[in-house]
Amino acid sequence: MSRDPDKSVKDIARHAARMKSSRDHPAPSPLRGIGTFGMIGWSIAVPTVGGAFLGLWLNRVAPQDFSWTIALILGGVVIGAFIAAAWVNKEGGED
Repeated sequence: MSRDPDKSVKDIARHAARMKSSRDHPAPSPLRGIGTFGMIGWSIAVPTVGGAFLGLWLNRVAPQDFSWTIALILGGVVIGAFIAAAWVNKEGGED
């Protein structure tokens, strides 16, 4: 009818280890996911919009056979994708 005292000590030690693990490695917050989503969006949107404005200006100042606006929008998307990928890799390395 009585429990083995060694088993109680093992249960307490296991429980303490679980508590320490959850304290040292907290679960990600839902708000952090929303923040990550926003950061990725801004890191792509800002270079893209900047490229569009720069392209509009270059189309007036230095016209070419191609559209500066389209070229710089695509360039902004590519640069933004690299920035977003670097940011995601940095954040993923904390786990």
